[in-house]
Amino acid sequence: MGEQHISIEDSSAMSMSDLLEQWDTVKEVKRGNILSGTIVSVTPHEVLVDVGAKSEGVVAGRELERLSDEDLEELKEGNEVSVYVLRPDDDEDGHIWLSVSRAWIEKDWLAAQELYDSSECYTGTVANHNKGGLIVLFGQVRGFVPVSQLESSRGITRSGTEEQWSQLVGEELQLKIIEIDRERNRLILSERAAMQEWRKGQKERLLATLKPGDVVTGRVASLADFGAFVDLGGADGLVHLSEISWASVSHPRDVMQVGESVEVYVLQVDTERHRISLSLKRLQPEPWSRVLEKYEIGQIINATVTRLATFGAFARLGEDEIEGLIHVSELTDGNISHPREVVSEGDIVALRIIHINPERRRMGLSLKQAEGVGEWEAYQDSQESEESLEESQSEVETVEELESMESDGLSDAAEETSPPVDTETGEDSGEP
Repeated sequence: MGEQHISIEDSSAMSMSDLLEQWDTVKEVKRGNILSGTIVSVTPHEVLVDVGAKSEGVVAGRELERLSDEDLEELKEGNEVSVYVLRPDDDEDGHIWLSVSRAWIEKDWLAAQELYDSSECYTGTVANHNKGGLIVLFGQVRGFVPVSQLESSRGITRSGTEEQWSQLVGEELQLKIIEIDRERNRLILSERAAMQEWRKGQKERLLATLKPGDVVTGRVASLADFGAFVDLGGADGLVHLSEISWASVSHPRDVMQVGESVEVYVLQVDTERHRISLSLKRLQPEPWSRVLEKYEIGQIINATVTRLATFGAFARLGEDEIEGLIHVSELTDGNISHPREVVSEGDIVALRIIHINPERRRMGLSLKQAEGVGEWEAYQDSQESEESLEESQSEVETVEELESMESDGLSDAAEETSPPVDTETGEDSGEP
C-alpha cells in the first residue's frame, strides 16, 4: 500500500467531501497500540503490514529470528495479524515499526486480566521448574506456581527432590490466577485455589444429582475419630463411625485406610448444609436378619470378649458381626464388683445363648451356664446337625407331655417312665 497518493486525475473526479472522508479513514498510530493488519510482503529481512495508516508498518528481521517455526508459519502474505506499535511514523525515519511477539504478549496479558477479574480457572502445562515452584506458560507470558500453591496431596515441599519436580514437567494442571501485575511482569498462579473452585462446583453438582439410596464409588480422603471422609469426585461425604460396619468399630483405621477405593451407600443429601451422609455397612448383609438361621437358645458357642462395662461384658460370636451381652449376673455365681474380675477384652470363652431378640438386635449370653463345657464340646455343639436339633425339639415336647400328665394327676406314671426333667432347660435334673 505504501503512502497514500491521490492523483490530479483522481481528485478531479472526487468532491472535497470525498477526499476528507478518505483521509479520515487513515488510522492514527500511537506507541503501545495493538492493531490488526494484513501482511503485504514477507522477506528474510522484514515483514510489511498494512495497518490502515499513511504508510505500511515494518516488522524487523531481528524479531523474526527470535520467533519459533510455528509462529513464522502464521506470517504469510494475505494473513491477518495483530501487531504492537513500537514506534509510530512521526519518528525521524518515517517508518512505523511493529512487533508481532509483543502484540501476542499484550493480548495474553489482557486475557489473563479477564480470567483474574472473572475468577475463572484454566488448564496450563508445566514448562519448567525451579526450587520455588513451577513455570507455566500462559500463551507467551510466563506464569509462576509457588510450591505453597500446589495441591498438598502432591507432598512436595521446597526441599523436594529433583526427581519430584521433574516428574511434573509436561503435566497439565488446573490453575487459577491469584495475582497479576503487568508492570512488574508478575503472574502468580495457584493449583490449590483452582482445585478448591473445582471441588465447589463438583459439590454443587453432586448435591443436585445424588439421592438417598444411590451406590457410588469414592476414595478415602481422610480419617477422624468420628468417621471417614470419602471423596466422591470433587466433594467429600462422611461415613460416620456407626455406619462403617455392623460390628463395633473403635476407629475407622481398623477397617479402611487413606487412598483406598470404596463403594458407599448414600444415606442423606443435605443441600442446605452442603453435607452428604454415606454408609459402608448398608451394602453388607445385615447379620441380625439371619441370626435365627445360625443360632438358637441353649446353644454353646465360642465368642470373643470385645468390651467391658460395669453391667457386664460384650462378646462377638465367631467371625460374625453379632455381639451379645453377658450380664454381670451371668458371669459367675460369686459376687463381683466388675466383669474384669472374671474376663478380659480379647478372651475367647465358651458361652451359652440364653436369649435372642433379632428385632432389637439383642442376644443374651451366659458364661456360668456354659461352665464345664470344654473347647471340643463347644465346637461340636456349635456345629450341631439338623438331626440333633430335631432331638432337642422332641425333648421339649416330652417335657410338655409330662407337665400335662402331672396336671391330670398322673405324675406317678411319669416318674416311672422318665426321670424328672428341668422344664426351663429341657435337661435331666439328676434327681432320683
